[in-house]
Amino acid sequence: MSDTNPEKLTDHEYDGIREYDNPTPGWWNWCFAASFFFAIAYWTMFHIGIVGVSVAQAYDEALGEDARLQFAALGDVKPDEPTLLRLSNDKALLAAGQKSFATYCVACHAAQGNGLVGPNLTDDYYKNIKVITDLPKVISDGAANGAMPAWKTRLPEPEIILLASYVASLRGQNVPGPRPPEGVVIPAWPKLPPAPAPATSEKR
Repeated sequence: MSDTNPEKLTDHEYDGIREYDNPTPGWWNWCFAASFFFAIAYWTMFHIGIVGVSVAQAYDEALGEDARLQFAALGDVKPDEPTLLRLSNDKALLAAGQKSFATYCVACHAAQGNGLVGPNLTDDYYKNIKVITDLPKVISDGAANGAMPAWKTRLPEPEIILLASYVASLRGQNVPGPRPPEGVVIPAWPKLPPAPAPATSEKR
């Protein structure tokens, strides 16, 4: 760098090169300061929720709204055989059941349902299940002296029914797990009855 503006040269020199005093433009400093204060306001509002809604609160609200929409799509459901068979074959609602399974069940039954500390749910062996309607009962009331917790005090009945339907859908996948088969082989789930044909009006 030439010495055409010697007043802008600093006393710092390295390897024969003099450092040139070229400060950051003022507009850049103002942008930096503005971003700093914006970050404080954003953190205050969206992370600790002093002014607005925190990220965690917004997530919980969205999750609750999503659950309400899913349960509304279910209608007035009961934990009976026709309902469980219908839901276990409904891909859209099974996705909701899978979310519940991922939230509450993977710690014991693994993400694929093939068992960890709990039994494998993908084979035909069952310890506390004899018919498909036993699934929501076990989820609600628990089993094995509390090793399987009772979820009826923590989950609404529609979510328990969705969860039971998802567990029913895992049967037959036979994913290998770390535990040997537990319980006994039970009869297959009943077949889903065919949907009634739509009514047609006679042409006149």
